[in-house]
Amino acid sequence: MDTYYTIEEKYLRAVDKLSYGRTTKGLKLLNEIISNDPLYARAHYQLGIIYYYEMKDYQTAGYHFKTCMELEPSFPDNYTDYLDLLVFLNMEKLVNSVSIKALNTPGIDTTEIYNLLGLFYEKNKNWTKALLNYQKAFMEVTINGDKIDIEQSLKRVRSKMKHTLAYTYQVTE
Repeated sequence: MDTYYTIEEKYLRAVDKLSYGRTTKGLKLLNEIISNDPLYARAHYQLGIIYYYEMKDYQTAGYHFKTCMELEPSFPDNYTDYLDLLVFLNMEKLVNSVSIKALNTPGIDTTEIYNLLGLFYEKNKNWTKALLNYQKAFMEVTINGDKIDIEQSLKRVRSKMKHTLAYTYQVTE
């Protein structure tokens, strides 16, 4: 039987289990942490990750990401995954409010936030805003692999803009 002296030790053990693909044990430890200390924000973050990416339970994932954001608003890692979920679910009001908070959080990956905003607007066929956000992401990028992805996104949106213009008709009398 494992005995942990602090909640931080239990949290680190849970993260270790998750990193080795032992989701069930990690989930059990994280739920124990939350039951003992419901205000432990990072456990909520890890639960959000599990529920979003592995269990595909989007409502529960959203609850945990939102709870983490409210408990520890300066924790930058949470914003990217929470915003990814919101973009996936096409929740416009929350995308706008969470992205504003994210961009004002020190340590945030601004490239990823702008990239997600570009994706959100692209999915909603708002080509101008999509292009603007992808351009902002391009200006922030520092990793070559990400730069290539953003360049492809820019080309894709420009192509969609041209395609849309090609089919715009005007009726004149």
